[in-house]
Amino acid sequence: MSEDGDSLAEEGFEESSTEEELAHMHARHMLPPTEDASEDETILMDEAVRQSLQDASNETGAGTSSGARAGNPKAALLAAAAERRLAASKIEDVPEYNSDALDGLSEEEEPLSKVKGKKKATKKSAKKKTSDFVANFMTMDDLYAERREARRRAKAERNVLKVEENKLRSKLGRKLTHAEKTTVALSLFHPELKDAWGDFEKKVAIVQPEKAEQPAKLKATLLPFQLESLFWMRKQEKGQYAGGMLADEMGMGKTIQMIALMVSDNHKPNLVIAPTVAIIQWKNEIEKHAEGMSVLVWHGANRESSIDQLKKHNVVLTTYSVLESSFRKQESGFKRKGQIVKEKSPLHAIKWHRIVLDEAHNIKERATNTAKATFELQSKYKWCLSGTPLQNRVGELYSLIRFLGGDPFAYYFCKRCDCKSLHWKFSNKRHCDDCGHTPMHHTCFWNNEVLSPIQKNGMNGPGAIAFKKLRVLLDRLMLRRTKVERADDLGLPPRTVIVRRDYFSPEEKELYLSLFSDAKRQFTTYVDSGTVLNNYSNIFSLLTRMRQMACHPDLVLRSKNNQGKFLSEDFGEAPVCRLCNDVAEDAIHSKCRHLFDRECIRQYLDTVVGITVRQGLLHSWLMWLIFPQPECPVCHVPLTIDLDAPAYEPEENTSVVRQGILGRLDLEKWRSSTKIEALIEELTNLRKQDATIKSIVFSQFVNFLDLIAFRLQKAGFNVCRLEGTMGPYARDATIKYFMDNVHVTVFLVSLKAGGVALNLTEASRVYLMDSWWNPAVEYQAMDRIHRLGQHRPVQAIKLVVEDSIESRIVQLQEKKAAMVDATLSTDDSAMGRLTPDDLGFLFRL
Repeated sequence: MSEDGDSLAEEGFEESSTEEELAHMHARHMLPPTEDASEDETILMDEAVRQSLQDASNETGAGTSSGARAGNPKAALLAAAAERRLAASKIEDVPEYNSDALDGLSEEEEPLSKVKGKKKATKKSAKKKTSDFVANFMTMDDLYAERREARRRAKAERNVLKVEENKLRSKLGRKLTHAEKTTVALSLFHPELKDAWGDFEKKVAIVQPEKAEQPAKLKATLLPFQLESLFWMRKQEKGQYAGGMLADEMGMGKTIQMIALMVSDNHKPNLVIAPTVAIIQWKNEIEKHAEGMSVLVWHGANRESSIDQLKKHNVVLTTYSVLESSFRKQESGFKRKGQIVKEKSPLHAIKWHRIVLDEAHNIKERATNTAKATFELQSKYKWCLSGTPLQNRVGELYSLIRFLGGDPFAYYFCKRCDCKSLHWKFSNKRHCDDCGHTPMHHTCFWNNEVLSPIQKNGMNGPGAIAFKKLRVLLDRLMLRRTKVERADDLGLPPRTVIVRRDYFSPEEKELYLSLFSDAKRQFTTYVDSGTVLNNYSNIFSLLTRMRQMACHPDLVLRSKNNQGKFLSEDFGEAPVCRLCNDVAEDAIHSKCRHLFDRECIRQYLDTVVGITVRQGLLHSWLMWLIFPQPECPVCHVPLTIDLDAPAYEPEENTSVVRQGILGRLDLEKWRSSTKIEALIEELTNLRKQDATIKSIVFSQFVNFLDLIAFRLQKAGFNVCRLEGTMGPYARDATIKYFMDNVHVTVFLVSLKAGGVALNLTEASRVYLMDSWWNPAVEYQAMDRIHRLGQHRPVQAIKLVVEDSIESRIVQLQEKKAAMVDATLSTDDSAMGRLTPDDLGFLFRL
């Protein structure tokens, strides 16, 4: 048998193989063009194959290519395939090239024809392509050898994997989880992952808090547990991660603790990023308690652009929206003298001494521009402050760990090579931009080790193992104390939560049942047709309307359903959210030009995406194939919206006067509601007991606050309001007005605008007028008054209308809150999202 025949025999074929076997061999061994080869290159390659076979047949005396075909089946297959591809590529009536331009081709051969639609090749490029392909042409023996080597390597890898898995199985004394097997596979190319958790425990010790000395230049006297946190933060900055997470419960003085750290290590400059409502409070606290520290509020249109000027201040304060806006401008560039210029923003151009993220859960979504903007900041030390670092799911911790520089936890690794990246680099969604391997061959260490096992198994089996690993990580990066644990240090008065339950009036009940009947019928239709997942926008709207009806019928009957479809065209009119039909306090618009309140659309997206996460579909590449994008709640086209875009604002010099619901009512004939009258009763009784007690009334519906304000003023109460449309200084002035005026006893606050980062200890009563899906949001609101500086007993009253969706929401909250561990050692993914079972419960199915 010939050498070629030997090669074929090694693959299981004889020279006398049948036509079917030869065709099968051709399918297995025919050398295809490379993926990036152009059509011209494929033609050149086929020409070269034919010519080489022609030369081979001449040398062996066969005389013609037909002789080669008769004597060599392999050559016959190659020549036939080459001729077929070459013939198919020929196009008539196209100018031809001189055959002299093609090296290595016979003069009898027809010249290369131009392929339709391709750019006309030059003689020089044709020569180069031909010579390159002939030089790189792989013989069948070379191909067989390469395949054998690939099989040998794959077999060796499998054997090594089995050995490593057996070692780990013996060490652990149990079966390996899927995550552990994946890590073993990763460790072949990334040996640092072989015992990543063990190495992490050895390298990063748990810092045990001890009392530090009171900083000499801090005017405020720290409590014992605050001195302990100061000691802990100093030690953390000397450790591997040079920072960490301070996650004390709301109201325990995280701001003053961070100021104490800055005072004790007085180096310039420090950057503090906080919600808009909190930056003036930060400024006031620093000026009040930190001796000799200069503060700059980097906010507004005329903010300082000089990097040298920013470096002169001890502390620079800015907001997440300003940071995101600066980052977006940095990435997209801006025009200067007619040219697009790209340069770093002042915040990203400075190497800060320390960066502090206040309310750090603002970067919980890793893909948002806000999160990306924080990732790009440079500093020596980094800190995250948040009383609720977990609001929706364990995966939200990834962004905080990524910001702190968590290696290897925040990285993506390839199973087929040593590719390692902080970014998911798949611009074409098929191959890695760095190594060329597919998404299936890449995994995020955090997702593999922590997130996926918890999502799939909860607290059982692999999920329990993942929770233990998460605890190992958090014990070394996070310090959290609760008010219950440090009650003796805090000396806070008790806090009582009361749920007041009332019933609809006959007229309200009739209206509600009519609305509920229609909503239930619609939801049942979605369930029966199996389209619940495709109609979340409609379901969200149905639930919102029922919640509004429980507050006051006018919120539904007098809503602006026919207005606000696009950016408001009415002069001086505030925009309306298309999800709740209420004023959009923090308005952003989608690509299809529909306006939404930022919190409403975020909650809508959380609900839609949360379902796919729990069903195991939210893998970054599979998600694109199955659920490309959620749909717009209004026009149902694929939704494109930037949750971190700057809030929509009217044009300059336009006077904005919000046209509230009162302008659409006949106030002389207006009737109150059960819930508003329940609030009036509570406040009237409180005024009789002690007229000096101040109260805060929270609602997420601005129009409902309009109705409440109108009724309270008629009842003789002095009120003031805090809304999301206010700027930082206007908010600060409103808060001071409430705190300093004894005659103003009621503060109406939008839950979306004032539920976080406020210190309102002058009040000792909180009234929650409507329930929020996520109990953590309500806890944040309650803790605006139950914090350091409070001396009166605190009461939080939740007003609920029985036999309505509200009573069901309260039950749902209790069920979900029971899943959450107060020390953040368990998953609270159920806190803010609605499952199909939850929806059925709300609709009583």
